[in-house]
Amino acid sequence: MTGISMGSRARTAVAVALAAGLAFAVSGCGSSSTGSGAGSSAAASAGPVTISVGCEPPTTQAQPRANWLADVSAFEKLNPNITIKSDDTNPCEDPATFNAKLASGKMDDVFYTYFTDAANVIASGQAADIQQYASQIHGLADIQPALTGIYKQGGTDSGHLYGIPKGNYSLGLVYNKDLFQKAGLDPNKPPTTWDEVEADAIAISKLGGGNVGYADYSAGNTGGWHFTAELYSRGGTMVSADGKSANFDNANGLAVLQFLHKMRFTDNVMGAKQGLQYNDLLQMMATGKLGMYIGDPVTLTTIHDQYKVPYDTMAVGPMPGEQATLVGGDGYMFNKHDTPAQIEAGIKWINYEFLTSGQGQNFNYPRRAEQKEPVGLPEPDLWTGATASADATAMAKYANIPVQNFSTYVAALPNMKLLVEPPQAQAIYAQGDKAVFGALTNPNADLQKLLDTFKSSTDSILSNAQ
Repeated sequence: MTGISMGSRARTAVAVALAAGLAFAVSGCGSSSTGSGAGSSAAASAGPVTISVGCEPPTTQAQPRANWLADVSAFEKLNPNITIKSDDTNPCEDPATFNAKLASGKMDDVFYTYFTDAANVIASGQAADIQQYASQIHGLADIQPALTGIYKQGGTDSGHLYGIPKGNYSLGLVYNKDLFQKAGLDPNKPPTTWDEVEADAIAISKLGGGNVGYADYSAGNTGGWHFTAELYSRGGTMVSADGKSANFDNANGLAVLQFLHKMRFTDNVMGAKQGLQYNDLLQMMATGKLGMYIGDPVTLTTIHDQYKVPYDTMAVGPMPGEQATLVGGDGYMFNKHDTPAQIEAGIKWINYEFLTSGQGQNFNYPRRAEQKEPVGLPEPDLWTGATASADATAMAKYANIPVQNFSTYVAALPNMKLLVEPPQAQAIYAQGDKAVFGALTNPNADLQKLLDTFKSSTDSILSNAQ
């Protein structure tokens, strides 16, 4: 969810400095000069250039902040003509002020965006088209097309590019291996269909002792978020192709509500407490009493860090249905007022900090392991092809969590569609909460009426956004 999950990840990601002798250019990443600063184009080398860059970790995040500053220092030594002016505004992107800041032209030279805001930024005309500099972006050809498409007008390869993705997560099925074992289920073979989820949830609930087979959200915009993900998994879409109307008031949308209603009131595997929000499911998993929920791999780190739950007891399988999964993430765009030298300097910084194996926030595995940060999570899931293989090899060498607990999740992703959140996502999710909450709290709920009301509200939101 943009405002909770990926936003939180982006603000707490660990920035790490270049480890001498350990950095290497992964396959498909272009020339080493782009990442190291040893060499530059005529525009970037013409003279000193300063760029403001968003999403520096705030002072309250001491280690990420220190690592970011170390990276800036190392980068500037490698690129003596470039000065990084970091912006530590927190949160990196505040939905309440983002549009006003965009319209006023007060964005950083290289500014942070959630995936869900890219289309709006492009439509506003406030972002620079960086297509002519695309050859300077590390591994661009191996970044997942669904992610680069977010920063293209209309999501198509129209010869324009307005940003660079840096992080990505995909939802799957988080499950408790211990409960699977106790219920006679194979902890290494999570369910891959919704029918199998139901059967396994029943088996877990039959253990008694307060065990809940499956749980889901229905408040704080999280119910609409998961409705979207579960709709995608069944082959549906939230909005029409032109983005002007809802597209879920159909068999796929109804199936989502019917499944939840049946699990809650017929199977009785979801527990009595509903109206759950983001942290609730993590807390339930931490008690060892929850069998399954929809989430992404980084939630295991949150549960481990906050509640001291061993990684060995938790795993992530593919999104049930295996047709499509919701992805979220973030990246950087470039102010339309940037000079060519600023754009090239910004690309060099993004290459260094986010796109080169062995260095920066994302991929300095030796440093992350040394700082006891988790190494082995299948995030950020940026790459395909040779770059993905090379990075996986580099990560495996320093893994400090059980990577085998993500094996079925990782194996399924290449065959699934990666679908981003709908436009006006948070407003739509708030309305989706009502439909999901109704399905989970009223044994006599009129599910079609709930869906119709949700559709009407979504149509109004999309219409008002035009």
